[in-house]
Amino acid sequence: MKGEYVIMVAGELITYTDYDDIPDTFEHVIKFIPDWPALPHTVEDHELMSVFNDKLQELMERERASSN
Repeated sequence: MKGEYVIMVAGELITYTDYDDIPDTFEHVIKFIPDWPALPHTVEDHELMSVFNDKLQELMERERASSN
C-alpha cells in the first residue's frame, strides 16, 4: 500500500513510501498517510480505502508490542 509513513526506528525518523516496507518492530508511528485513489472511485478503490483504518490499527498494535 503506497503512501507516506514516518516511523521512529532506533530513535531515527524514517519515511517509507510502501506500507509493506515498515519493519515489524519500531518505537512510534509518526505519520500515516496512505495514497487515496483519484476520483471517481471504483469498487476496487473503495475496497482499498476500507482497509486504511485496519492498517493504522495494525501499526499501532505493533508499536505497543515493541514497547513491552
